[in-house]
Amino acid sequence: MSGIEIGIVAVVMMLALIYFGMHISIALMLVSFLAISTLRNPELATRMVAAAANDSLSSYLYGVVPLFVLMGLLVVISGVGRDTFDVFQWLTRRIRGGLGVATVGANGIFASITGISVASAAVFTKVAVPEMRRHGYTPKFSVGVVAGSSVLGMLIPPSLLMIVYGVLAEQSVGRMFIAGIIPGILLAATFCITILLLAYLRPGFMMQGAASAPSAVTAGEAESGLALAFKLVPILALMVLVLGGLYSGFFTPTEAGGVGACGALLLALLKRRLSPAKFYQVLGETGHVAVSILFLILAASLYSRMLALTGLPMAIAQWVTAMELTAYHFLFLYLLVVILMGCIIDSVSIMLIVLPIVLPIAQFFGMDLIWFGVITVVAVEIGLITPPFGISVYTVNAALNDRSVPVKEIFKGVVPFFVAMLVVLFVLTLFPVLSTYLAYRY
Repeated sequence: MSGIEIGIVAVVMMLALIYFGMHISIALMLVSFLAISTLRNPELATRMVAAAANDSLSSYLYGVVPLFVLMGLLVVISGVGRDTFDVFQWLTRRIRGGLGVATVGANGIFASITGISVASAAVFTKVAVPEMRRHGYTPKFSVGVVAGSSVLGMLIPPSLLMIVYGVLAEQSVGRMFIAGIIPGILLAATFCITILLLAYLRPGFMMQGAASAPSAVTAGEAESGLALAFKLVPILALMVLVLGGLYSGFFTPTEAGGVGACGALLLALLKRRLSPAKFYQVLGETGHVAVSILFLILAASLYSRMLALTGLPMAIAQWVTAMELTAYHFLFLYLLVVILMGCIIDSVSIMLIVLPIVLPIAQFFGMDLIWFGVITVVAVEIGLITPPFGISVYTVNAALNDRSVPVKEIFKGVVPFFVAMLVVLFVLTLFPVLSTYLAYRY
């Protein structure tokens, strides 16, 4: 068999193993080892495994992964999600569909200090859904807005997906973070507009009964609003500390993760919500998440080397050239494949499988890899809310633990946000400057 044929068999075999339940990192390493052994010999395959482990995990950059994970989990423990939602609930109390807008706004702020979509989905299911149900919002909208807006966690920096992409594409993680700011704000704004349109055009989808008429703001409400504003101070301080230091160049991404984790720890201690038992639990969860991600990166490094050895990426690039596809034809097919893969595979796995193959083609077409990374993250994030996988939907379902709201209803509730994400993806694809302006300015 030729190298290209071995590469094709390896990719098909890997997808089959994942489909039948094998963990993505194990499938990547096993298939890569077998392919290299077939191409060369088992001794070389063994040495390449060792080299991939040394080269992919010895970098100082990878310290950013456990640090940002630790910061995110400490922020969850400190109750910042509930505080943020309380503030946005007060700010949007006079808007029809205001609690939905409040959930999106709170999720956006929460995303800027966690970077984990699943954490956002779990927290706001507990915080926002009961409040929306109490105010007469339909169950499917209440859970749909939480599942839909949770995807902001992987776009608004800091983002674990941005870190993974930066590593795979050999792009600056700090620049990737900055590139996510405008697209993240655009996506959050589009979600808010979607909610407002639903409130006026499809009120039955959102409300179980007629919305109550706005009442005058009382002195008690004004005082309550002032008190709530103080709840936002710790959150904003942590954002300025981490993101301000990162964007000003004062911190590297790894240093920003360390400072953020320290700030989140102090925040949790000051709020008296971190017992020794909870701290031990947080450290354990941080280890599990970080090791899982780092092991995936190790497996992806070996997979990339195997593909380069087979010559498959270059062959695909030549095939695309021979077909005389334009850059936008390639981009359309790529985004379609990523969105479809999101229906059955998780976000990180999609990037690990697809990027080593398509990045050479993107470079061949002269595409900016920062912009390419942003639209990749948005397309991958769509998979978080699409059936049958939809990990954010299942996270909401598990956190809600309410049999009266089946998974089918949650998927119905996220349909408007799925459409909104497609619109944003289309806009970002047409206007690369939205992703690259800040990244190259700072």
